[in-house]
Formats: sequence, C-alpha cells, structure tokens
Amino acid sequence: MASILEEYENSLSRESFPSQSRGPGIPLSGYVNARLEKETPIFNKQRIDFTPPENINSLVVCSNQLCMSLGKETILRIDLVKADQPNQVELGRKDDFKVHKVFLDPTGSHLVIALNTSECLYLNRNAQKVRPLSRWKGHVIESIGWNRFQKNDTTTGPILVGTTQGQIFEAEISTAEGGLFGTTPDQYFRYLHTLEEETGPAPVCCLEINCGYENCYCVIATTRKRLFQFAAKITEGTEQQGFAPLFNQTMDDLPSIQEFPGNLGYSEIAFYTQKLRTYPMSFAWMMGNGVLYGNLDFTRPDSVLTDVQVWEYPSNVEKPISIVITQFHFLLLLPDRIKAICTLNGQVVFEDIFTEKFGPLKRMVKDPVIGQIWIHTERAVFRYHIEREPRDVWKMYMSMGKFDLAKEFCKDRPECMDMVLAKEAEHCFHLKKYKESAKCYALTQNYFEEIALKFIEAKQEEALMEFLLKKLTNLKPSEKIQVTLLTTWLTELYLNRLGVLESDSSKRNFYLKTREDFRTFLSSKINKECLSNNRASIYDLLASHGDTEHMVYFAVLMEDYERVVSHHCQNDDYDEALNVLSKHKDKNLFYKFSPVLMQHIPKKVVDAWVKMGKKLDPKNLIPALVNYNQSACTQINEAIRYMEFCVYELRETEQAIHNYLLSLYAQFLPDSLLVYLEKAGTNANRIYYDLKYALRLCAEHEHHRACVHVYKVMELYEEAVDLALKVDVDLAKSCADLPADDEELMKKLWLKIARHVVQEEKDVKKAMVCLSSCNLLKIEDILPFFPDFVTIDHFKEAICSSLQAYNQHIEELKQEMEDATLSAKRIREDMQEMRNKLLSPTFHNISS
Repeated sequence: MASILEEYENSLSRESFPSQSRGPGIPLSGYVNARLEKETPIFNKQRIDFTPPENINSLVVCSNQLCMSLGKETILRIDLVKADQPNQVELGRKDDFKVHKVFLDPTGSHLVIALNTSECLYLNRNAQKVRPLSRWKGHVIESIGWNRFQKNDTTTGPILVGTTQGQIFEAEISTAEGGLFGTTPDQYFRYLHTLEEETGPAPVCCLEINCGYENCYCVIATTRKRLFQFAAKITEGTEQQGFAPLFNQTMDDLPSIQEFPGNLGYSEIAFYTQKLRTYPMSFAWMMGNGVLYGNLDFTRPDSVLTDVQVWEYPSNVEKPISIVITQFHFLLLLPDRIKAICTLNGQVVFEDIFTEKFGPLKRMVKDPVIGQIWIHTERAVFRYHIEREPRDVWKMYMSMGKFDLAKEFCKDRPECMDMVLAKEAEHCFHLKKYKESAKCYALTQNYFEEIALKFIEAKQEEALMEFLLKKLTNLKPSEKIQVTLLTTWLTELYLNRLGVLESDSSKRNFYLKTREDFRTFLSSKINKECLSNNRASIYDLLASHGDTEHMVYFAVLMEDYERVVSHHCQNDDYDEALNVLSKHKDKNLFYKFSPVLMQHIPKKVVDAWVKMGKKLDPKNLIPALVNYNQSACTQINEAIRYMEFCVYELRETEQAIHNYLLSLYAQFLPDSLLVYLEKAGTNANRIYYDLKYALRLCAEHEHHRACVHVYKVMELYEEAVDLALKVDVDLAKSCADLPADDEELMKKLWLKIARHVVQEEKDVKKAMVCLSSCNLLKIEDILPFFPDFVTIDHFKEAICSSLQAYNQHIEELKQEMEDATLSAKRIREDMQEMRNKLLSPTFHNISS
C-alpha cells in the first residue's frame, strides 16, 4: 500500500528529525552499545495506497473502523482488518448542504454526521442507510462526548452533544427499538447547559465524559478560550437522571474554569488513555497561544488537571490545525507538516514535512483504541505507526533528576539502566547523600577501584561499607576471588568501627547496632561458603583486633566448637564449655576436653556423660578419669559413679572399664570391692575383668577376702584355702568344699585346715569340728598333727566314735560275708539239681 513517493517523503522526514544517536554524556560503564542497524524513528509514516474518487471532507477512526466523508453526499467506511472490502453509503439528499463534521464512537459502531443545515444523520455499523436524528434538528453539532461506560453495538447510552451556539444537550441513540424501518433512532434530546465566554455563548469545541472512583463523573468541556470541568457523584439507582446532576449545581459548586488569552477561532483537546484502563491519564489542549498539557487525577475534588504546563507556539510558525496526544508526546498538525513535542521536557523531538503534491493538510486524528495516528488532505491519507515510544524516555527523566521513573523505562535495557544508576549515584554523592550514592554505585559496572577510592578520599567509611555490601550481594557464586576480597575487607572495616565505638560510651547504641550488623554479615547465607573457606584469615583478623567475643561467635557459626570450648576453658568458664559440649554432643570434643573439665566440675561432667549414654565410648574417657589428685575426693567419687553407670546401666563389657573400676574400689572403696566381685560371679567365662590383674591388685592392697574370691574363680583352691586360713577358718572351709568332684583334693584341703587348726590355733575342739565337717577325714588322718603331750581326753570321743564306726563297719563286712557264703551254697545246690535232671532216663527218651 506504500506510495512510490514514500522514499522521498521519508528522506524529508529524516532531514527534519533530530538525531537520536547517543551523545558523549555519561560513559556506558562496562556495556557496549552495538547496533547493527540504524534505529527507526518513533513516528513512522506510511502513505495509504488509496485515491479517493472525490475530495475528503472529514475522516474519523475508532477501533480499526475508518469513516470518510467524500465529496458532497458519500460516506466511505473501511474495516481496516478487511481493508480490501470498503463500504460506500450515499446520504441520499438533493438539497444544498455540506457535511460539517462526522463523529464516531469508541467502538466504531455509531456514526453521527452533522450537516451545516442544522441537521444530523445517523449510520450504524450494521446498516446500509443513514437515518435522520429528528430531535437534533435545528442545531449545528460541534462536538459529542461519547459514553464509554454504557455502550454496545445497538445503543450509545447517554451521551453529551455540544453545538456551535454553546449549548450542551444530553441524548441517546439506539437501533434496538423500532428496527430499521421504525421510528427515529434518537431516544431523547434534552437541554442541560450553555457554555459562555466574556462575549456570550461560545461553541462547544470538545466534550469528554469520564467516570472516576465511586461513580464520580467528570465532564470536561472546552470553548475557544475556556476549559470547563463539571463533576458530581451520580449514585446508583438515579441513572435515569443522566448527566443532569453535573450541570444542575448550586452557586457554591460552580464548574472549574480555566481561561487563556488568545483565540484561534477554534480549540481542540486530546486525551491519552493507557491500555486496560477506562479513564485517561493525560491531556493536551490546543488553544489560542499554545498548548496546555498535563496529567489527570479524578480523585481531586477541585480540579482533575495536575502537573499542568503550557507550551507556547513559536512566533514564526503557522497556527496548528489539530492535535493528538500519546503517552509521552503531543503532535500538532500544521498546514504542511507535523511536529511532535515531548511532554516531559517540552522539546520538539520530531518534525515531518509533507510535499505540496497532495495539497494542504486538513486534519489529524488518532484511533483511541489501536493508537495509530491518521492524517488526511483532500486527496491522500497517511498513517503513523508509533514504534517503541518510551525508548528514550529514561534519558529525559534522568536529565530531570527523576531517577526512579528513568529506571522504570529501562528495565529491559541493562546498558541504559547502568547509565541511570551511575548518574543517580553521582547526583547523590554531590548532595552528600553518600549511603544512597553507594547503593547506586554498587549496581553499576563502573570501575570498582575508582568508586572505592572516591569514598575513601571523602572519608565516608559507612558509605564505603554500604557499597561493598551491596556489591557483594550482586556478585555471582562463581566470582570467588572477588567475594573473598570483599568479605575480608568488610570484616576489617567492621572490626575497625567496633573498636572505635566500643571506647566511646556516648555511642553505645550505635555500637550495639553496628555489632548486630556485623553479626548479621557473618551469619549471612550468601557469605557462609566464603567465610568457611577463609576462616583462618578471619580468625587472624579477629585475633589481631583482640575481639574474642566475635571470635567465639564466628567459631560457633563455623561450627568450630573445638575453638569455642577451648576459649571457655582458657577463660576458666568451664560451665559454658560444658554447655557447648552438651548442646552439640560431639563425642570427640568430649574426649578431648573432659580431662580439663573433670578437674574443675567433675559432677557436672559426669552428669553430661550419663546423659550422652551409649553415644560415648567409656574407654576413651578413662584418661579424664585417671587424671585426679589423691585428695580430690569428689573427682574419685564421680569417677566411681560413672564407672558403675557403665557397668550396671550400660552393661559395658570392655575389660579396661572393669579393671579400672576394680582399681578404684581397691584403692578408695574396699567395701564395694568384694560386692562387685561377687556380683560378677564365679564363672570365668562370664567375667569381664582380668583375673590376674584383679588378683595382683587385691594382693597389693591386702584385700585377702577379695584375693580368696579370685582364687576360687581361678579354681586355685589350695591357694584359696591357704590365704583364707590367714583370714578366717570358715572362709577356708567354704573353699575346701568347692572341688566336690575331686575327693582327694578336697581331703587334702581339709587336712590343711585341720593342720592349721591343730598346729596354729591349737584348738582341739575346732579340729574335731573340722573332722565332723568332712566325711573324708578320719581321726587317724589328723592324729599326726597333734603334739605328743596331748592327752587322749581331748579327742576321746572322736576315737570312740571312730572305733564304733570301725566296729560297725566290721560287722557290716561280716554280714556281707555270711550273705555271700549263703548265696554260694544256694548256687551250688541249683547247679547240682540241674546236673541230675540232665542225666535222668526221661531226658534220654525225649532225646531219642
């Protein structure tokens, strides 16, 4: 659809278009801005390949629906989605008339054609025939305020109509009732208000209806010199009143009016509405001596116009014909060109000159839904596409010092974001807002060394730390060298500051806050890996500053509990050392520090061991238990308590444990020694202590009864009896009865006892008791032990008893011999009788 003159026209446009290349301002700070092609302009013109059959009088575009008034009585409609299927409608009038203006609603469904004969026609998108609006007759329509909130394809909803006589009417057009061949489509047409200037009623050049929050409606109306604002809240349920409440206000609620000198004979106002929003954000009013532009805030009670500025027309330029506004520009149509002025700085950023071939420019309109800009002459139509309008907005905001807005518009352009941040950082630095400057500098690609030196030279250590912290946060995990450098430097800075603040009591609160920040820095997950890998350097820094408090804190963070416990022990804080051990339950640390702790807090240490239970190997704790003083009664008792816990509660079978408990009993608690041995039993295979060690230990400390018990377990009964005779004869007797399966050994043991009683104790009665206690001993066995001078009276009874026993034994032998003789006799008789039977005749007969 492009014209063959497009290249020539574009060349004119390029000549008048200010260069958009980047100047020498702020360096890119590490980014390379490489563009392979020249960037296209924001407003890109295209001539529509269309030659109208007649002159174009008016043109309107909404929602991709383009309508043109051609010649005297032709309306050409084009659905731009189907541009190859235009629709032409004839007005069907033969009188002398002209089309004054055409109006198209935002949906592109309702077209109103205003005639210079004070008549109006209506054409629906779905209709092929225009219909008169009879109620509108008698008025030349200058403007229409469409209702964007109550609309559809068949009805416009309540709308406002402005006339050349300054009157404002409320009306509604609908094709739903009556059909195409029914009554007139205009439902009603009632008067509301008249706009006046100092000379009287003035044409209503523009009407705009908006609905703000909570059904608060606002109507903006303009004349040639004045701008009126009508605002009122229309409550739900009163919609039938229409817009009357806005205009029927008391004297105290008169509309807000802005009046400006100068008069073009006409004025035009344009609004910009962002996508997905229902009400406009900004406006631009083309009036007598310039353009009034700004933002709209419908929450304000007095005037919805905010941030208002005036752009005055240059003195040497023709007056504009029409105006449109985009997000950041308003465009003025002049007879031979258009100009785009940036609303941020008021500068002309684009100028496009048209050739004379197509005649003077007539009007410029904008599709409020699609956003395209259309310009027409009598013989040609042009369209402007808006390409990435916000592309350079960031630069303007940056130059204005509005850095937050600048950053909003370059989020997806890192090289631009870097320039904005660098500029903001520099700005803050000059204003002595050093911390804010540091935060911005940390996000840029500027040279690290230069920025750091900048803060150092300004003696802004706090800002330097802020810069380093922010820079550290932005580093990648792979940049380990940089992370290490920043972490170490920050640690040094924190320690320096803490050292200075700690000595100044007046800055106690600041010191506490800095300490908390330092601890937060040390405990940060981001820094954990770096701190862990370089813990030796951090320890050296902490030690060089003598900051033992944070050395301990850092050691806890690094789970270096050995250093923590060692620190507490060095400072005689044994309870805290034990708390650390108990909390983290590291058995190796228990083994290492228990010897020291056992010397100072033995009971607490043993309690901690007991709580650990089987998690500790008691064998590894023996070095802590043996390290005691002979006079340290508490340590010894606690050592015995833990050994007893291991033996009786944990059922420990380790020989070293049992041997050590034996040694403790033998040295300090002999009463419990024999009890322990007896509980251990006499089965050598089920005893966990070393029998030989136990025997030697008991002998060394002269615990004879214990030795006797060990001899018994070892089945050394002779040694047991020998030793027991030194202690107690009864103990020896109990030992002598043990080898029950060996009568010879038992008799030998009893003879030892008897000899001891006779020879050592010289107690004949005891000897006789021994004789009676063992059936294996006879009087004659012990008689050799008695001395020659002992009279028979002392053991007469024993001898008598022995003789009686011998006599009884002899009698028993005699009886046994008689019984044996009798039995032999009977056997001989039985044998003889059997022999006789074998020789008898009966036996022979039977045999034959």
